[in-house]
Amino acid sequence: MIKYSVLYPNIKNGTFDHAYYRDVHLPLIKSRMGAFCHSYAIDKIPGNAPADAPFIAACHIYCKSMEDFEQGMKDNAADFVADVANFTNIEPVKMIFEVVI
Repeated sequence: MIKYSVLYPNIKNGTFDHAYYRDVHLPLIKSRMGAFCHSYAIDKIPGNAPADAPFIAACHIYCKSMEDFEQGMKDNAADFVADVANFTNIEPVKMIFEVVI
């Protein structure tokens, strides 16, 4: 299994609409990727976190294989990227991991 993580740094004047991310953006990804997306998770920094926390939000998309991830993204990535302006002005950090446990 692989995990594609998108992390949003905590930057000065950064904006992030958690409700849109939860209710629109990630469901859009799941519906477009279909069976190629096994599941996803969203992380939100708690309101009482230190002001200097390195990230304010993240998502993790789980796929059974790298091939599934690539297939699910193939015709959809441009639409996913275009939707980002609807919820943030932060340039994310993206990483792909192999899930070991």
